[in-house]
Amino acid sequence: MGRTLRLVDLFSGCGGLTRGFLDAALVPGVRARFKVLAAVEHDHAAAASYAANFGRDHLFHQDIEEWDDIPSADVVVGGPPCQGFSDLGRRDPLDPRNTLWREYLRTLERIRPDYFVIENVAAFLRSPEWEMLKAQEGRGPLREYRLTASVLDAAAYGVPQRRRRAVVVGRRRSVPPLPAFRPTITQEGLYNSVGDAFRLLEETAGEPVPDLPDATYEFDSRELPGAFKTHQLHVTREVQSVTRERIEAIPPGGSRADLPDELLAPCWRRHKSGQMDVMGRLRWDKPSVTIRTEFFKPEKGRFLHPSDHRPITPAEAAILQSFPLDHQWCGNRAQIARQIGNAVPPLLARAIGVTIARQYG
Repeated sequence: MGRTLRLVDLFSGCGGLTRGFLDAALVPGVRARFKVLAAVEHDHAAAASYAANFGRDHLFHQDIEEWDDIPSADVVVGGPPCQGFSDLGRRDPLDPRNTLWREYLRTLERIRPDYFVIENVAAFLRSPEWEMLKAQEGRGPLREYRLTASVLDAAAYGVPQRRRRAVVVGRRRSVPPLPAFRPTITQEGLYNSVGDAFRLLEETAGEPVPDLPDATYEFDSRELPGAFKTHQLHVTREVQSVTRERIEAIPPGGSRADLPDELLAPCWRRHKSGQMDVMGRLRWDKPSVTIRTEFFKPEKGRFLHPSDHRPITPAEAAILQSFPLDHQWCGNRAQIARQIGNAVPPLLARAIGVTIARQYG
């Protein structure tokens, strides 16, 4: 058996990075294994989901600014909140979430890992915050580190979804640099598709049901819905009659551009360009578009089922993020949807974990 690598997961959310790094040991030829020493997450529902999957004992459920019992570790990973950088949001330069990478650096100075990974939206590498972070290389908290940055598309690593993410890797000068992350899927026609993902769910979970099961999960003296396994989230959302009429009128692969005039919203009549994926259907034979936190709203993008007349379910969204069917989720529908949309796809995380683990034999 190879070396056990100590891992810390910052801004852990529901545990996409943790899941992927733990699963790295399942890849043939990988001898090192990761053990999570600590995870930090302030959101109650996301922290509950993390605890349901990975245990409560190592989870710090408060703001990262308040975390002081910081252990030593070999590897640190984390995805600071991205809403301040996202091309899909307001990109507010004053958004306080933009500076949470500074708290990440504060913990690095205490932990002093061999490697660290920062995951964020691709637009992070075009932000002033990235320029400030890069300027810290070789000085201050990063005085012992060298940085490399790349943009990875999750679809190239087995995730049935197009999701371009910035991945910043820091390494101590005393350890070898990581090789480039090698895609596990290299040809367009071999990318995992929506059809591949949904077949897994349909074979296991059956038909959609009208609502979440009645269950509660107690976490830090508060109850919330859960814990639900991924396949239990295969639940349909009720839509207004006019929305259903629109959905029924959209052909395979189509969007609002295919609607007859009488079903167009007034704003769509005025704007014939822009976000044409609105009210769009996913395609069976291609990866999905990027799964967002409001994937259950067809007016937000291409989030309609390829053939059924409905938005995709939380279970379908979770599988498009490459979460396994037995991953557990806590919270109401909106809270779970936010966890799914904000997560790092476990298969992408596994590819990063494998690359790091192989540095240790």
